[in-house]
Amino acid sequence: MNHLHHFTFPTAITFGPGARHEAAAHLQFVGGQRPLIVTDRAVADLPITVDFDRNLRARGLRPGIFAGVRGNPTAGQVAAGKAAFREHQADCVIGLGGGAALDVAKSVALMAVHEGDILEFAWDNPKRRGVERPLPYWIALPTTSGTGAEVGRSAVISEDRSHVKKVIFSPALMARAVFADPEFTLELPPTITAATGIDALTHNIESYLSPSYHPICDGIALEGVRLAARALPAAFKYGGDMAARTDMMMASMMGAIAFQKDLGAVHSCAHALSAVLDLHHGLANGVMLDYVMRFNTEAARIKLAELARVSGAGSSADDFVGWLTRLKAELGIPARLGEVGGSARHVRPLVDIAFKDSCHHTNPRPCTVSDFEQIFTEAL
Repeated sequence: MNHLHHFTFPTAITFGPGARHEAAAHLQFVGGQRPLIVTDRAVADLPITVDFDRNLRARGLRPGIFAGVRGNPTAGQVAAGKAAFREHQADCVIGLGGGAALDVAKSVALMAVHEGDILEFAWDNPKRRGVERPLPYWIALPTTSGTGAEVGRSAVISEDRSHVKKVIFSPALMARAVFADPEFTLELPPTITAATGIDALTHNIESYLSPSYHPICDGIALEGVRLAARALPAAFKYGGDMAARTDMMMASMMGAIAFQKDLGAVHSCAHALSAVLDLHHGLANGVMLDYVMRFNTEAARIKLAELARVSGAGSSADDFVGWLTRLKAELGIPARLGEVGGSARHVRPLVDIAFKDSCHHTNPRPCTVSDFEQIFTEAL
């Protein structure tokens, strides 16, 4: 083997029902006193969040809250969070929520010690800035089982006007500690359970199919698919199923750990759909998942057959693609783009954005402009 490879799995994770109760003592141990909780309004108003805030105060901490996260996170939301951090005179950050809130939380931590705009740090910025100063201590508490942003080293932030997603990447963005408590997910409505869950499944699938060399991530991704294939339908149908919720939170983290190996064309399509139709990221992945997997079949037949085996779908690539289509129907994920506002006039802008997106560079089958046009047209 002619190349060196670097593997890193450093995140400290406290996992399981009740994990949130360990966060206050942890922050005290590391010297945090004035955390800023970064979340969205819906999560901020949940009884479990109110109880979490009360627990922090009972331990002598003085939390502030920024609940300005909404939809796909934008640079403007990060700027508002930075202002809240400084106004509260915060010394640490608590990211509490789904992927959007956690991406804003890590971005607020970054911008709390840097001037300028968050998009100056974007991966594709020709004058990209590097992280110049140590970030304030930040911890993550996920409230959905989807992106796995709590264990990621990147944030996806959209431009305010164009809604084009930009990736901010640095190991410095990783949470210093994660408190993954599936009790946070018990009250999620079925539609959010489905959209976030299909996102987690997509991460595991695309990571495994990526041609990049990372056997450790391959093993994690396969187990993530196995867990999600069984737990997602149960979590969707029986919201209070703690075993299913626990398995989905684990599958979500596993997908995010695995995709340091890279992703694929499903994500390029989803990023385009979020920009053009302002579609929820997980839902966008779900709509496109079986179409891209069908496109991938000729280049990844053996790996898709292995995914069929671990998911219980059968023994062939076609079995796996067929199972994905049936799973979408079971979860209420739209089968076609027309069901989420897509039409023929959207194909060209979708293709343009998807082709420029870097995720498809590690798709098992190379994607040309005409390939994306075919995929989006079939999905209509």
